[in-house]
Amino acid sequence: MPPQLMRFIFACSPLSFLLMSPVVAWGQANAPALKRFSVSAYGAVADAKTINTVAIQQAIDAASAAGGGVVEIPKGTFRSGSIFLKQGVELYLNEGAVLLGSNNIEDYPKRETRIEGHFEPWRMALVNAQQLERVRIGGKGKLDGNGIMFWAAFWQRRKENPRCTNLEVERPRLVFIDRCQDVRVEGLVFQDSGFWNLHLYRCDGVTIDGLRITSPTTGNVLAPSTDGIDIDSSRNVTVRNCFIAVNDDNIALKGSKGPLANRDTDSPPVENILIENCEFGDGNGVVTCGSEATRVRNVNVRNCVVSGRTNLLTLKLRPDTPQHYSDITIDGIKISGTGRILQVAPWTQFYDLKGHPAPSRTVERITIRNVTGSYRTMGSLLCNSGDTIRDFTLENFALTLAGDNFALGVVKNLRLENVIVNGKPYVLPAVAQIVRVSPEKSAEIPVEHK
Repeated sequence: MPPQLMRFIFACSPLSFLLMSPVVAWGQANAPALKRFSVSAYGAVADAKTINTVAIQQAIDAASAAGGGVVEIPKGTFRSGSIFLKQGVELYLNEGAVLLGSNNIEDYPKRETRIEGHFEPWRMALVNAQQLERVRIGGKGKLDGNGIMFWAAFWQRRKENPRCTNLEVERPRLVFIDRCQDVRVEGLVFQDSGFWNLHLYRCDGVTIDGLRITSPTTGNVLAPSTDGIDIDSSRNVTVRNCFIAVNDDNIALKGSKGPLANRDTDSPPVENILIENCEFGDGNGVVTCGSEATRVRNVNVRNCVVSGRTNLLTLKLRPDTPQHYSDITIDGIKISGTGRILQVAPWTQFYDLKGHPAPSRTVERITIRNVTGSYRTMGSLLCNSGDTIRDFTLENFALTLAGDNFALGVVKNLRLENVIVNGKPYVLPAVAQIVRVSPEKSAEIPVEHK
């Protein structure tokens, strides 16, 4: 057969289309075409039952060996355990595609990994990217963590031992991006993660755009520890156009914990964070600093909608950890639901000084302005003995609140300007005593343990 005819036949064949067809790098204008590697061409089966981990990883490996490309999940439901992206390999889920997490924990390898502010052997996520540049994960499909069996196992363990830690029952995250630069995660639905949904650790230059992240907040089996986005020791992160409704923190800013946490070189500051044009349903904080967090600074939240039961700002002040939260601005919020504006309070879950003197914390230059709508209460603005909260501003509020209770501690330079609640200028309550809480009695303060 003449070589020209062979090339023509190959170019017209389905195999050529699956393995070699060029696509434009999504999310980039004028980007060069990239080869596409469909997981179906490597044996993945869209029956929602077959474990496709090996086939999907083979597609990733083939793209890497070819110098890079886009691994595509076509329409259909593909069950899998942990997969690991490689340099130059993008992951794209077509419309109607579902990457369904296995509910067998053994399909997620146990490796040394960052979890809750430290490193230990723990289960990897469904999708993992580690020490890469230019990470791209997106499309019009869905990542489904299939988490109900993991949630049920955790609640059973919590019933057996009410003081069990969050890590006693192994549960996989949905996506873990570890020490990467130039990251984009776009367009996908994240659903029913076994643990945290999207965990960024020591990343720099991240855009998260157009995600819908949900887990059950009502019903027979709630989804514990299903934070929407965990920004851990990362910098220069933008979150925009997302909807997040989960059974824990909507967006958590994290670092380390413990009396020597400020010396932890593995936990640099969380800084330069922009959250804009998002909607937040149920959760435990549109923005939460903690549970493990040391230094958080330069955070801007703007032009967002709150439509569920969550706190606008949650600051967890751990009496066993030196913490510094500064320069947080929340501006332009339309709010409706049954949550609290503020949840600033001591947080003593798993308190442990490890024999060291108790450190102190500083919260400063916090501004919340241009907030309109209806909500439950103002919430709380409290601290531990020895903490400092200063330069805290509430400005241009027009709110209808179901209750006027506001637990207020000592704040230096607390400023209210044009704060209207229930049609009247808001009058601050009397200042309470600085809260002194026994670590064994964390229920004495109004916090939510989930």
